Amino acid sequence: MTGLSAAARALRWTASDTLALAGRSLRHWMRQPQLMLLSTVQPVMLVVLFTHVFGGAVATPGFEYVDFLLPGIMVQVVAWDSTQTAVGIAADRASSAIDRFRSMPMSAPAVLAGRTLADAGRNLLVTAVMVAVGHLVGFRFHGGAAAAVGAILLVVAFGYALSWLFAFIGLAARGAEAALAISFVVVFPLMFASSAVVPPATMPNWLRPFATYQPISLTVDAARALATGKPAGAWLPGALAWTAAILAIAVPLAVRRFHRAG
Repeated sequence: MTGLSAAARALRWTASDTLALAGRSLRHWMRQPQLMLLSTVQPVMLVVLFTHVFGGAVATPGFEYVDFLLPGIMVQVVAWDSTQTAVGIAADRASSAIDRFRSMPMSAPAVLAGRTLADAGRNLLVTAVMVAVGHLVGFRFHGGAAAAVGAILLVVAFGYALSWLFAFIGLAARGAEAALAISFVVVFPLMFASSAVVPPATMPNWLRPFATYQPISLTVDAARALATGKPAGAWLPGALAWTAAILAIAVPLAVRRFHRAG
């Protein structure tokens, strides 16, 4: 009983610190209008421009292009926004905020969990904005309310997993600029060599297997199937497996690096 009580107290301690630090990160974001504007306006521009620029040029059999496009843009945006975890944590290191957190009587995992939770909340808001704008240009959820919620949660969960990966990069990089550069190298090929805006079948034969089975593509395809009311069984297990695998690898790496960060 004593052990269980101690474990329960430790869990409450971690949860309390996580929520407090998530609130800190969200307040920091909301106090910077430029960041808020970039986070919301950029996805809106992508949805509108891609819909009208590529809508008549890209063949998407079985889909209206806007229905094909929006789940892809949602995943691309949360993947790119997750790189800001690396930048924010690297900036906290440079300002000695990480050192102060490590010296305080708080749960060590909560420092990273708070930051990644805040970024998941931001991604949820940005995704909701994209859905609203997509509705204005013709996007509709055809699979019902439960499937729509499932598609959005799948996208946000994938972004949350990536945030832990970029948290590790932010702790390992030598400054915010280096963290952004490394994150760009990681995420850029995944974003564009994917099924987000064009079908992999249109790509060269040597690129097609990578573009079909890499994590962004499987998440896009699963979210797209849920959103359009098509069977998601071919992609959903792979998307969930990628999300779980990234978390299983990135969380312990980031926590271990946090303890060593100087």
